[in-house]
Amino acid sequence: MTFFLGLGIAGVVLLILALVFDGVLEGLLDGAGVLDGLFDGLLSLPVIAGFISMLGFSGAIVLGTTGLGAGPATAVGVGAGAGAGWLTWRLSRTLMRDDPAVTPRSEDLVGSSGSVVTAIPADGYGEVLVYLAGQPVKYAAKSAVPIARGAEIWVEGTLSTTSVTVRQVER
Repeated sequence: MTFFLGLGIAGVVLLILALVFDGVLEGLLDGAGVLDGLFDGLLSLPVIAGFISMLGFSGAIVLGTTGLGAGPATAVGVGAGAGAGWLTWRLSRTLMRDDPAVTPRSEDLVGSSGSVVTAIPADGYGEVLVYLAGQPVKYAAKSAVPIARGAEIWVEGTLSTTSVTVRQVER
């Protein structure tokens, strides 16, 4: 039973090390190139740690709660460890494939409304506050006609990543 508990604790320690050092331990073996891409993540440290810890803790539970010996405890532990390793592999693959949302760009502002923060002189620059993806964003703004501070505007186009062309909304 002590052996199985030791395996379980070693697996948990290995998992903590894998999370804390985030790939550094895996990088140590990259130079060898022995198993490059052979198992595609099946031999990653979190998967191995899950297998070892479930093998150890399941084996200890079988030994402590039943009258079975080390052989059946090992068999149950290997089965539980394989299941935990497979679930860890599937979860890590799912998390790695998760695509982040597209980052909003200044071109996405065209057609948005906002308000003037700093008055815009004719053919000059001022500042406008526009909501992009629900977040307030301040941009330099240019207009053919003067627009007073506080006026509601409509974004007509972009000049650069930090400036837009606007027109005043008529009421």
